[in-house]
Order: sequence, then C-alpha cells, then structure tokens
Amino acid sequence: MATTLISASWQPCAPGVWTIRHGSPDAPTLLRTAGNPPRLEALLALGTPSLPASHPAVALGAVGQRTVISVSKQLEEKLFGLGLNFKQLGVDRTVRDLHVDHYSGQDNGRTHAPVPFYLSDAGYGVFVDCARYLNVNAGGAHPITRQPPECDRLTPGWEAVRPGQSVEFSTHTDDFDLYLFAGQNLLEVVQRFNLFCGGGCLPPKWGLGFWYRVPIAFTADDARALVAQFAARGYPLDVLGLEPGWHSQSYPCTYEWNTARFPEPADFVAEMRAKGIQINLWENGCVSPSSATGRQLVGHCGSYAAGWGGLIPDLAQPEAGRIWGEVHEKQHIAIGVSGYKLDECDGFDQWVWPDHAEFPSGLDGEQVRQLYGLQFQKFTDTLFRKHGRRTYGLVRGSNGGAQPYPYVIYNDHYDHRDFVTALCSSSLCGVLWTPEARASDRADDWLRRMQTTCFSPLAMLNAWASDTQLWSFPEVALDVQEVIRLRLRLLPYLYSAFARYHFEGIPPFRAMLLEPGFVGPRTAAGPGVLDDTKNPYSVAARQEVKDQYMMGDAILVAPLFAGETSRKVVFPEGAWYDFYTGQPIAGGPVVTWTPADKRIPLFVRNGGIIPMLPEIDNVTNACAQRQTLEIRHYGDAAGAFRLYDDDGETFAYETGAARWVELKTVKTAAGIPAPATTDAEIQNLPAYAGAKWIHLG
Repeated sequence: MATTLISASWQPCAPGVWTIRHGSPDAPTLLRTAGNPPRLEALLALGTPSLPASHPAVALGAVGQRTVISVSKQLEEKLFGLGLNFKQLGVDRTVRDLHVDHYSGQDNGRTHAPVPFYLSDAGYGVFVDCARYLNVNAGGAHPITRQPPECDRLTPGWEAVRPGQSVEFSTHTDDFDLYLFAGQNLLEVVQRFNLFCGGGCLPPKWGLGFWYRVPIAFTADDARALVAQFAARGYPLDVLGLEPGWHSQSYPCTYEWNTARFPEPADFVAEMRAKGIQINLWENGCVSPSSATGRQLVGHCGSYAAGWGGLIPDLAQPEAGRIWGEVHEKQHIAIGVSGYKLDECDGFDQWVWPDHAEFPSGLDGEQVRQLYGLQFQKFTDTLFRKHGRRTYGLVRGSNGGAQPYPYVIYNDHYDHRDFVTALCSSSLCGVLWTPEARASDRADDWLRRMQTTCFSPLAMLNAWASDTQLWSFPEVALDVQEVIRLRLRLLPYLYSAFARYHFEGIPPFRAMLLEPGFVGPRTAAGPGVLDDTKNPYSVAARQEVKDQYMMGDAILVAPLFAGETSRKVVFPEGAWYDFYTGQPIAGGPVVTWTPADKRIPLFVRNGGIIPMLPEIDNVTNACAQRQTLEIRHYGDAAGAFRLYDDDGETFAYETGAARWVELKTVKTAAGIPAPATTDAEIQNLPAYAGAKWIHLG
C-alpha cells in the first residue's frame, strides 16, 4: 500500500525564511540546543522576498515507527549539501544516513557534521531541525504514484538511478521543524541559512595566525625549546597546541595539569603569552571517574561509560555543566589558556555510548550523539564569554546551528584532494573545516599540503604523533616559510572576510558553485563507462569543480597536489589576474595554469583590492602597534573592499566597537584606476597607520 502523506503549508518566520513546525515546541532540536537567535536585521538587509512560486511542497506522514517528510523537487533540479562531505558536492540521487560520526572514507551521511540542510539550483534551501538520525533519499525515491517511465537497459538514456520528484527524510521522532530559505542565487540562500542560525563566528585575530600542535608527551621545557627554534629559524608562530600529555591522566581525562611535565602551568602560559603565543589544550568529554571532577559528576552523567572507561557528563543538565565548567575555569581559563581542541565528540560507535543510553536531562544516547559537538562548542564558548575573551579552536563533531561558534572541524582522514573537497563542502552546510597538515613522505607533497592549510580557516601543523617540523624537508623549507608569512600578511583581508561571515552570513571560504557568475560543470555529462568489475551499472561520475575555491570575494585559490606542475583552473566570468605578478589570465574560462615557481596558484578578479600587512612574525605582537598597510589593486576596473577592524580579542564589537572603511579606486580621466580612500580614513581603524597603494595588472 502506498504511504499516505498529508500536505503541510509553509509559514513566514523571518525575512526570506519560512517554516513548518511539527511536534512539541519544547523538544530538543539542533537550533534549540545551539540557542543562537537569528540575525534579523541582517536578514532584512537581504530583502523581503515573497514565497517563491516554485517553492517545494511538503507532505508529512507516519509509517510504522517512523515519521516521513517528503519535500517536492523538479526532475531537473540539482541538489548540494547534506553535511560535510569529502568526495562530492552534489547529493541528488543519493541516500544518506545523517549521523554524527568519524568519517569512514565514503559520503554516506555518517560524518563529522551531518547538517540536514540542502541547496537546490532552483534557488532555495531546506533545513530539517531535528536532533535525531535522519535517513535521506535525495531525489531518487519513486512512490508508485509518481514512478518514472520504464526504460530498457539496451536503449540509449538508461540510468541506474532515475531522477525523482522528491527529497524524503525519515526519522524516529515527531519533533522537528522544517525551514525554507530563498535567495536570488545559491550564495544568498546560504547567507540566509547562516544568518538565521545566528551568523558566522568572528575569531580573535590571533586565531588566524599559524598554529603548531606539539607531540603527545611534550613537557614545558620541550615547548620552550621548540618556540626558540621557531624564532631562530624565522617561522611565525601564534598558537601552541598541547596534546593529551598535558593532563595528569587522559583517555579518560582529568582536565588537571600534569605537574611532572608542566610544574608551573600558570607561569608557563604567562611566559608564552608574553611572547605573543596562545595556548590551546586538547581534551575530550570522557571524564576520569577517579578525578576530582569525575567524583563530583556521579549522578550527572550518562548511563554508559565511553570506550576508555570514562564518564560522559550530561551537558544539558545545569549541575553537570557547573561542575565541568568549574575545572575548566580554574585550571585553564583563569591562567590565560586561550582555547580547546575538542576531540572524540563524533564517533566511532565502539568508542562512545550506545543509542539507548540514558542521560539525567531526559535525552537518550541517539540525541546526545547528534548534539554533543554542539554542546561542547556552546559550553566552552560561554566560558570564554564570561571572561570577556574570544576563543578559536578545533572540534571533531558538529551539526546544524553551529555557525556562531568559533570552532573548525578536523579529522584523521588524510587525503589531500578530499581535504580540498571538504573545504568546498563546508561552505554549503554552515561549518568550517581545516585541511591540517600532519606528515608526509616526500617534499613536494609536504609543501602542497602546507600551502592548502595556509589558505584555510585555520592554518596548522599537527605534529601530535609524527613530530614533523616545518623544516623537516630542507628542499622546501623556505617555500613553507614563505606561504606561512603570506598567510599572516593577508590578515586584514581574511579578518574582513570573517567579519562578513559574522555580520552578513557569507562564508569566508566557499565552493565555486556559490560564486555568482560562475558557470562550471556541476553534474554528470552523459552516461558512465560500462566496466564489468569497476562500474557494472554504467554510473556516470559527477563532474564538479571541487579542487579550487574562493577565499573572500576577490581571491581564487587553486591548490596543486603532489607531483603536479600544472592544473586546470575554471574562472568565473570577467577578467582575472595572477596574485603574485598581476599578469592577466588569458585563454577563456578554463585555463591550464603552469606556475613559474613552487607557490600555490592564486588569482584575483578584475578590480580586486587586497589589503596586506608588512612582514610579521606573530599576530598578537603585530597588533600591539599600528601597521601601515600595503593595498594591492588588480586590473583596469574600479574596485571596492570593505576593510573591517575591532580590538581583535574581546566582544566589544557586539556593542558597536567595530569599524568599517571602504577601500576603493576610481577611474581617472586617463582611464587608470586610482585610490579614492585617504590615509585619514584608514587611520580611523585602530590597527592601521595608513597605506601604500600598489597597482598590478
């Protein structure tokens, strides 16, 4: 018998946003757990569109113990998103089980951030705000009332999976809300989603510098010696990450300092901060039962221990939060620690609690699995807010609604190409991703990985197990140093991009398909090639631009991979220029680019304005005094760039202590672009003393 579904109607809830609410208004969901109000003024600034005439229809129903959500689509619509993916951006005609988990090497929905949000190239997005696992059939389900016409495999046009007319979710709960986001283009749809979830994070300036995570058993003296090496060799360093060995016991964790390795932790943190270096601490949420914190948490944890024998505090319960927060404040934040790396809040199944685990707040194991990364981020961010300091850190598990939290996802998967796809994918689901570098067995691979991580939301070498150093490959050591220094020089540009993420919802790093004016291959072209072992169903491979991306509005990043000396670059419409030389790019929208040196290929659009710092060794120290900007203008078109600044550390920007200056050029009578922003205007920003303008192209 065909499933009976009942139609539901979209209701307006914010400018350009509509909802269908279902179930209890007090039930836990992703957005209720995250707890961040929409940025209504910013949504209003995007306009107040009417419900699109082509909006998807929704029908709801129950089948046994499952609730079914059916969202209509046209056959030709292409879908993107459904969480952080590593292989492909498109998701139409796929099936996903959206489930917070460690990434297992395939895009099946079990991932670090299985955000139940998808984009349609018809100009809308849909988000299912639900705190349980969701099975999604994205455009490949065929109810018998709408089944596709038959097609013989021996005739042209046969497809292994025919396009369907709906996206269908099913889940074991009645408690969820649906949201529809409209936009003039895909970027605007993503903006609305991000703003509705509270806007993107604005990290402290030091967070956008360079990070190094030390080997697992490092001592304070080891760290001091390493910092001295960085300085002696001329490598910038902004954040030192301490791995599990800083705990008196880890796996499970005590959150207390190991005084054999760090005899005077407060003095050590103060010493590093005096050098401009922030301290970031590794931890997970698995609490040692024998620790002081563990003893206090008895009765405030889940009914199952984690795989290492630790307690799982119920962060939805105020008393558990108070106990867990107290040790973090006293042991870490009060002595100047600047942030955390929040590990193991994703999976594997055998390491965490079962779905039927019970928690004192009333949540069960499935809900906590979907929410724990969000709770982790919210909890630690709240502690730093209490002390008036911004933080920036790393997390292994996240979900919808995490946009305002200052955390970047990482994992143990280590495929460079997949890392770049994930960087593109992250922009489609409201999270940040870092393609961190850890180790390599050859110099060219090491350089290419370091270049990509330096052009990501968080630039880091994670040497927790390998003890790899930036200078481990002497033949590329200076090239690595150069790209790190370029990262720091681009701080004004990058910080302004994050400000737009916060205030306007525009991802600072984003897939090319979000770029207005970009026309590239997004779907399969024709049938796949039949192969009786590798591809017996002739499934066509998706043709997507997933190995290049935008950083901010003006810079296109096209990484090279090990062994490559050239690559194809697909450009959006308009003229583009080489970042380093200003050379115009000729040859049409698709160009095979062969760099003249080892640097990562970077391109700037016509009229692009790039503000840069002089050479610096440390962000915190450089921000302590005013800097003279180098402002590059590319091409023959007049351009504009909104340069943002604030104190870079506190939350004063939320109450108006933030400033924008428009950097712009205008055409002179001779037709040559010339600066139209004065030094006096630039000096209105607290960090800058003026500017030197350079024209390229």
